[in-house]
Amino acid sequence: MAAFARLLERLGWSGRAQEAAEQEAEAERRVPGEPGGLLAAPRCSQRLHAGAATAPGLRFGASAVQGWRARMEDAHCARLTLPGLPSGWAFFAVLDGHGGARAARFGARHLPGHVLGELGPAPREPGDVRRALRGAFLRADAHLRALWPRSDPGGSTAVALLVSPSFLYLAHCGDSRALLSRSGSVAFCTEDHRPHRPRERERIHDAGGTVRRRRVEGSLAVSRALGDFAYKQAPGRPPELQLVSAEPEVAALARQAEDEFVLLASDGVWDALSGADLAGLVASRLRLGVAPEQLCAQLLDTCLCKGSLDNMTCMVVCFPGAPGPCEEAIRREMALDEVLSRKVAELYLSAQEPPCLNTVFRTLESEDIPGLPPGGGLHSKACLCSPGPLSLPKLTLNSVRLQRSVKRRSEIARNLPAPTQRLT
Repeated sequence: MAAFARLLERLGWSGRAQEAAEQEAEAERRVPGEPGGLLAAPRCSQRLHAGAATAPGLRFGASAVQGWRARMEDAHCARLTLPGLPSGWAFFAVLDGHGGARAARFGARHLPGHVLGELGPAPREPGDVRRALRGAFLRADAHLRALWPRSDPGGSTAVALLVSPSFLYLAHCGDSRALLSRSGSVAFCTEDHRPHRPRERERIHDAGGTVRRRRVEGSLAVSRALGDFAYKQAPGRPPELQLVSAEPEVAALARQAEDEFVLLASDGVWDALSGADLAGLVASRLRLGVAPEQLCAQLLDTCLCKGSLDNMTCMVVCFPGAPGPCEEAIRREMALDEVLSRKVAELYLSAQEPPCLNTVFRTLESEDIPGLPPGGGLHSKACLCSPGPLSLPKLTLNSVRLQRSVKRRSEIARNLPAPTQRLT
């Protein structure tokens, strides 16, 4: 992890982090209640989480990284079974705290229980389930308020996936997002709750608030969240009509055989990659046989290399239609790694003085290198751009922490059919 942090510093992100820290310090002086504080170097160690349900084909992986932020304020949860409900139901959520981690950790711990309580033993789909998710978020928020120290700031955005045998339910409040990949493309993506959206702005104004600098009361950048109780004090108005609301938007999507995966992530991920880029990168890694949790770790490494300065959490929930290992994709990836390693070695050997990593990166970016991972591009191969142990030709994945996956990839390749056989 320290090696990866040094790599990011050599790519120049420490200078950007210092500049961003100065900007945030200035913003904190102007905007009360905004969290701030960036580290001199990123904390790149990741916490991986994975599991598979008894229902065939349902598995998930997750990873989280503190990054450049002074504190880790993200949280997540995964429940592969829901007591009292038949097999095939599952619940996943990613929460992104602001002003501290308490609200996010509370949501990860208690939101699944509130969902179960609202669903009951035999919910009718999809209407009852949509109402249950809405009620669960609002009840969780009321529960949090009863425990919250008076006048303390802080809150959390949230995005959740509830899986049933017939539907996928996506519920979110704030700017943590989810997307569904179906038949190789993005079939659905949530939309952030920002104060400048017409519906959000209208609710804020009706509650007696203002939107300044695209923020609630000139301070809060999201218009829906758990917590943030200073913005939930308009007299005579229900919780869902306050300046900031915990009421989620809920989408009910009928399941199809072509459903591949749902990606849930905090906004630090979306700051670096678009939905289409994320879907393409996830699908390409699944074709290499990379496990979902390792895939999430690679994705977060890529976002760090692309300059994301926020905490990041990513979760991928795979369905039976998800891409599987592909012999040709694995061969192309290994060939790409060999090409990149050779190019890097040639740059160092031909230079009178060892080039800085930025020079190596810019040189490689200027070349037409076919086969780079979709979405991530060269940034998802940054660890191959450094000399020494990080760029040995044997390193066929884009992160030091994933060296064990190299062995797994080789095992997959050995067990795949010969090239003349057609994969089904």
